Amino acid sequence: MSDEPTNGTQPSTAAPTDIEAASGGRNRINPVVFFGSAALIVAVSVWAMIAPVQAGEVLWRAVAWVSEYFGWYYFLTATLVVVFVIALALSRYGKVKLGPDHAKPDFSVFAWAAMLFAAGIGIDLMFFSVAEPVTQFLEPPVGEGGTVEAARQAIVWTLFHYGITGWAMYTLMGLALAFFAFRYRLPLTIRSALYPIFGKRIHGPVGDAVDIAAVLGTVFGVAVSLGIGVAQLNFGLNFLFGVPQNTLWQVALIGVAVFMATASAVAGIDKGIRRLSELNVVLAIFMVVYVIVVEGFAQTMNKLVLNVGDYVSRFPSMTMDTFGYDQPTDWLNTWTLFFWAWWIAWAPFVGLFLAKISRGRTIRQFVAAAMVIPFLFTLLFLAAFGNAAIDRADADPEWGEATIALPEQGFYTLLDQYPGVTFIAGLATFVGLLFYVTSADSGAIVLGNFTSKMDDPTRDADRWMRIFWSVLLGMVTLSMLLVGGLDALYGATIIMGLPFSFVMYLVAIGLWRALRVETYRAQALKTALPQALSERSNIDPKTGMRSWRQRIRRASSYPGRRQVARYVSATAAPAFDKVCDELTEQGCNTNVVTGTAAETGIPYLELQVDMGTEEHFSYAIWPESAQVPAFAMNVISEAEEYWRLEVYLNEGSQGYDVMGYTESQLIGDVLDHYERHLEYLRHLREAPGGPAVPDDLHFGDTETREP
Repeated sequence: MSDEPTNGTQPSTAAPTDIEAASGGRNRINPVVFFGSAALIVAVSVWAMIAPVQAGEVLWRAVAWVSEYFGWYYFLTATLVVVFVIALALSRYGKVKLGPDHAKPDFSVFAWAAMLFAAGIGIDLMFFSVAEPVTQFLEPPVGEGGTVEAARQAIVWTLFHYGITGWAMYTLMGLALAFFAFRYRLPLTIRSALYPIFGKRIHGPVGDAVDIAAVLGTVFGVAVSLGIGVAQLNFGLNFLFGVPQNTLWQVALIGVAVFMATASAVAGIDKGIRRLSELNVVLAIFMVVYVIVVEGFAQTMNKLVLNVGDYVSRFPSMTMDTFGYDQPTDWLNTWTLFFWAWWIAWAPFVGLFLAKISRGRTIRQFVAAAMVIPFLFTLLFLAAFGNAAIDRADADPEWGEATIALPEQGFYTLLDQYPGVTFIAGLATFVGLLFYVTSADSGAIVLGNFTSKMDDPTRDADRWMRIFWSVLLGMVTLSMLLVGGLDALYGATIIMGLPFSFVMYLVAIGLWRALRVETYRAQALKTALPQALSERSNIDPKTGMRSWRQRIRRASSYPGRRQVARYVSATAAPAFDKVCDELTEQGCNTNVVTGTAAETGIPYLELQVDMGTEEHFSYAIWPESAQVPAFAMNVISEAEEYWRLEVYLNEGSQGYDVMGYTESQLIGDVLDHYERHLEYLRHLREAPGGPAVPDDLHFGDTETREP
């Protein structure tokens, strides 16, 4: 037996299969990923600042090459990702939780939905909600501009570029990261999603390369949003206060945003990003309602319903439309290819952020929320601003041409026709700044996590790393603006999205293989034949007969801390030791870990059985508090709460209490689950094609705790 005292407490929703999580875990820098990615980003940024002309030429030659040879690949990849995540949600795996089976969501539905939206869509929605519909209306890829058909196509193309396709990419990454981090207790990095394919090699050069690609894609993807934000905010200040539109003011805006983003990133997700996200959504909804009221409710709703119908009917053909016979290359580079590359580049960033806020949700809940909630808000936003912009461009073509030439101006000049323009434009500027900061601070947190080694996936990177990445994001945004403004950012995104798109295929394969494990575990539970819990808890250890009196006494008991602590030391510990000794005598590498939760002072026990190269067995009893029911009669504790000893296996809490079991009953419970585990491993070995995950992948990996 070994003692392992903890320095903290085990949260009620954490998985005690890794008891060390109770101590809070440790953060360490990943030197290869951190210094490698930082060096590449700084080198590119400095090169762009020193030789902007040369950098621009190289950039656009690379964009032309990607567009010519990989345009079809972007279309195919986007379609396959949509099909994969929807099929996953509708399959039997949809009920699997992103975390242990007992995990509960960390955030309310509103807070979760607000952060889902604000993380993946920011000020760029304000930018493109006017600029793209106007462009597609006046200069469509097919057909004549300025017609009714062009107007219908314009909204559909904008919805297509901002719709479920992009969110499917975010969803895929979020699912994989959350599943492996919170259910397998692996680090919250992209490499963890490749464990079922590469095994422990992810801890070497393979994993470093994947994480560096994720960091580069994230940095340039976020830089696009920040560059758009800087350009639009600069014009907004010019519109409101006459501030000059020049590089000096854009540098100042980047500095202000970096400062605010750093403060929010240091505050963390719960205190910083969640509050900003909720405020963002409320204010953005107010802006939408304002425009709908001014434009006319009935008119806007008529167009909204039509837009939905057009999107649903045209989506299947659009998703694979490569324009193979008469390809508008410039249009594709500016719109569809750019957006698909942008979504891919943002996928690791948004995916990790979505994973961190979605612990405890099921796969089905996650897919439905991530693909529907942001899309509905986007649909509402475009129905208001996009249709209003098309009406304005139809009535005033010169305004439309000006919006195409200078898209950052379109949003504000559209508002200029409404009453109370100063108020609504000021509100738009404030909302835009909040969206800008939310993208930057969440980007800083995610980049810090990508470049750190953390034992506890629920924690964030150290503060200094979040500050570093916040500043570096500002530097990259400034360098790209100096090279060629927003066009340079578009081009860099198309290039950086390509290498990471290959990683997305590996992530999907790894997630699918890992989910197959859930099937084999369920089969083991069905085919194993342990005693029923109700029968086992009825056995009298003295007579070998069922004792119904014992069962009644146990069901009516609500013990306090001292009673539970005494039970663990007097009954549970000897039971664990006997099982450990017998398994050791049979040749198993077995160990009992004990410790005390610092906050409660109540001990816990965990039996660990090393299964060699296969998934280890873990059986733990963990103290959990519960409120004494009003009907309770036999209350040992005088407090309003009593204590349970819940059983935790690799997959989390089993939802029942063993407090009051006799020694033989507890031993029987341990062995029942041990036999189930052996049956599960048999199913896994006999699976077609071999194990669904590599031999060295374990739930509750012993590498992160002392044996």
